[in-house]
Amino acid sequence: MTDNLDVLIVGAGPTGLTLACDLVRRGLNIRIIDHAETGFPGSRAKGVQPRTLEVFHDLGVLDDLVEHSTTYPLLGLHIGPLTIPWTMMGRHRATEDVPYPNTLLVPQYDTDACLRRRLDALGGHVEYRTRLTSCTDDGTGVTAVIDGPNGPETVHARFLFGADGGSSRVRQQAGIPFVGETDESDKMIVADVLVDGLGPNRWHIWPRNGGRFMALCPLPDGKFQLMLRLKHSESAELEPGAIERLVQQAAENAGLQIRKIYWSSVFRPNVRLAEHYRSGNIFLAGDAAHVHTPAGAQGLNTGVQDAYNLGWKLGQVIAGAPEALLDSYEAERRPVAARVLGLSSALYQGLTDRPLAAAKRGDEERQLLLNYRGGPLAAEPSDRAVQTGDRAPDAKYRDIDGQSGRLFDRFRGPHFTLVAIGDAAIAGAATTDWPAGGASLHTVRIPTSAARGLQRIYGIEGPAQILVRPDGYIAYIATGDWESALKARAHGLAPRITA
Repeated sequence: MTDNLDVLIVGAGPTGLTLACDLVRRGLNIRIIDHAETGFPGSRAKGVQPRTLEVFHDLGVLDDLVEHSTTYPLLGLHIGPLTIPWTMMGRHRATEDVPYPNTLLVPQYDTDACLRRRLDALGGHVEYRTRLTSCTDDGTGVTAVIDGPNGPETVHARFLFGADGGSSRVRQQAGIPFVGETDESDKMIVADVLVDGLGPNRWHIWPRNGGRFMALCPLPDGKFQLMLRLKHSESAELEPGAIERLVQQAAENAGLQIRKIYWSSVFRPNVRLAEHYRSGNIFLAGDAAHVHTPAGAQGLNTGVQDAYNLGWKLGQVIAGAPEALLDSYEAERRPVAARVLGLSSALYQGLTDRPLAAAKRGDEERQLLLNYRGGPLAAEPSDRAVQTGDRAPDAKYRDIDGQSGRLFDRFRGPHFTLVAIGDAAIAGAATTDWPAGGASLHTVRIPTSAARGLQRIYGIEGPAQILVRPDGYIAYIATGDWESALKARAHGLAPRITA
């Protein structure tokens, strides 16, 4: 039996891979398994939102991802013989506080591949053709039986992380109810295809044509993602001839030809939310915890950010931080998923009821305004524009040594960051005490004379210290009593300080 694992991760999609990258860079001993033969072959989730781009910047994935991406194209709404141009997502200008303002179009197979390459570079790897058979939580950890190419194996891990999709074996073994519904009468064919007779400069949409909705979205590598919502009376057939026939009918015989089908699947609206994200030492994230409609490009992004929220907390507790820190995972992330479920469901319903309105996207989908205000790690409300529990914005800085840079680059890594602004805050930072175990504390010391832009972005006047969590959210903002502020927050976020 393997009995020295910190975390066993089940599921090697974007959620599981994100957690694996984060934990490996923290020096934890993990395994990540997946029952599939190899990585997911389809485009399925294709929108990577600005907040997720910030996560990928921190994990060292962003440059690779950008090389496999495009920005979202304009829509072309086909209404009879007319093609009406339509803007789904407005283009945003990069600013000092939001350096990655636009949603990128990246097929899921490329997002997964970028994360796998990063995991490989960090020294980890995915064990494919390996499934979870059973698991038991004994209070000190989880004993799991897994079955792979070399036969059954028993492993013991401090924690088990389920990122194994909507039919999650981990969730079933943990006995966590999956509340919601699946509409079996509502069917959509999703496929990656090569198409002749269609320009690649538009996301082509045929709304409400004979009871169907069809969209063909150009992917960066020359394929198109087909989304074809069927009539309730139609059966979902995936044979190439059947897909070709349905496309011709939905496009009113516009001369399109499906030249090749790379991958196809049938989607049914499955809107569910796990009753809990944690059962003892077992955690759920991504589609194992919440499943959405595909509208709004929210599912993949929410799963990635689930993992990003939990990774540093697992690392801290394994290093000796209070176990209660792990309870904040569900408290912070489950309300986000509940809101996203409502948003994506409304957008999906609008595909047939209000296609033009449903084709618009706004700030909420970009997830930059997502925050944990009022949560267990953000108990101090204030009237500042940026508060405890908010995403820590980027900003330019020049420190006391004359070095210039971006805060995001200083946040990058598995550590906490203390931003000290002004002479009093800088002096206070010199006497701070931080535990030697777990995530370290990096300090950025910025004189008042070089802090005007940063103070404007953060809504701060005068000296201040800002503690930023490893996942880029603000743990506290202090304007005095520096030592007490840090000690109080470190008590719940880090191992005890030992003499």
